[in-house]
Amino acid sequence: MMNNIRIGIIGVGQIGKMHIEKYKGVAGAELVAVCDVNEQEAKRVAGQYGIPYAYADFRELLKRGDLDAVDVCLHNNFHSPVTIAALEAGLHVYCEKPIAGTYTDGKAMVDAAKANGKQLHVQLFTLYGKDTKAAKTLIDGGMLGKLYHARSTGFRRRNRPFVDGYGTPYFTRKETAAGGALLDMGVYHIAQLLYLLGNPKVERISGKVYQETEMLLERRVQSGFDVEELAAGFIRFTGGLTLDIVEAWAVHLGGFEGSSIAGSKGGIRLPNELTGAGAQPFSFHSTVCDMDMDSTLDLDMMDLRRHRLYENEDAYSSSQHHWVAALQGRVPLLPTAEIALNTMLISEGIYMSEELGREVDAEEVITRSRTSAVEL
Repeated sequence: MMNNIRIGIIGVGQIGKMHIEKYKGVAGAELVAVCDVNEQEAKRVAGQYGIPYAYADFRELLKRGDLDAVDVCLHNNFHSPVTIAALEAGLHVYCEKPIAGTYTDGKAMVDAAKANGKQLHVQLFTLYGKDTKAAKTLIDGGMLGKLYHARSTGFRRRNRPFVDGYGTPYFTRKETAAGGALLDMGVYHIAQLLYLLGNPKVERISGKVYQETEMLLERRVQSGFDVEELAAGFIRFTGGLTLDIVEAWAVHLGGFEGSSIAGSKGGIRLPNELTGAGAQPFSFHSTVCDMDMDSTLDLDMMDLRRHRLYENEDAYSSSQHHWVAALQGRVPLLPTAEIALNTMLISEGIYMSEELGREVDAEEVITRSRTSAVEL
C-alpha cells in the first residue's frame, strides 16, 4: 500500500483549479485544504471538489501541522515568498512555472529547499510528454552522437492573455507576471530542451523582445500590457553547445516548426503545437547506409509498452504523478527546480540583453538580477 501525500493548494484561480483536476487522477494524492485571498471562492472550490478546509491566509494553512506538501498556484512574483515560507514551515513545495519572476528569487527558493531539507518541484509538463521520453531514449542510446545545437520554438498566431479574450490582466503586467510570452510559454519549451541536453551551464546570452501586433485599444488600456508578445534569443553554453529561441504569443505567420536538437549522428524534431492538418509529428533524422533517412515513431505504443513493462512508469505520466511518486519515495525527483532556475537565467538574460542592447554573460545576469517578489 502506498502512503497518501496530504497536500494544500495555495491559489484557486485558473491554474489552481487545473492542478486540482490533475490531482483527481493521481493515486495517493489527498487534497486536504485550499487557500485564496478570495475566501468565498476558496470555500466554493473546496465544496465543489470535496476538500475539507478552506483558508483566506496562506500562513494559517501552513500552521496546520498535518500536511506533507503545498502546491503554489499564484502569479509569478508571488512564488518566492510563499514557497520559502512553506519550506521554512517544514513542507515540500510544488510550484507552478516559471520558478519565479527573476533569477534571484528562483535561486532563493532553491537555496531555501536545500537549507530546510525539503523537495522543491516546478511544474514543467513538457518533461513528461511522450515526445520528450522518445527523444531522451534516442539521445541516451547514442543515436544523435554529439549534441551541438538546439532550437526552442513556441507559436501562437494571436492568443495573448486578456487582450485576445482569455485570462486576466495579471498575465500581462510586469508587476505580477514579470514577463510575457517568454515566461508564460517559453519556459516549457526551453526547459524541455535543457532537460534533453543535460541542463548545460550557460555562458552568454543575446536577445530581443517585441510588442508590435495590433490589439484592441480598450483591452490594451484595461490590461496595462507592458510585457513582450514575442521574444528571440541566442544562447552559448560551456563546451560549445548553442540554443536559439523564438517564442510568440502573437505574430503574423502561419506557424513555426517544432523545437529541435541537432547532433553529429542524428537529429530530432519535436511536435509543434498546431492541431489538425497543420500538426507536425515527432521525427528522427539520420543517415543509414549512406542514405538520408527521416523517421517517425509510434509514441502511443511506446508509452503503452512502458506502462505495461516498466516499474513505476506511472510516476512519469504527468508532473503531478511524478511529484506524488517522488514524495512516496518510489522514484527520485527529476531536477525540475534546477532546470527551471537555468531557464530563468536564460529568460532574464534575454530581458537584460534587450535592456542593455548587447550580449550578456551568465555571471553578469546573476550579479545584476534583483528581486521582483511581492510580499503577501
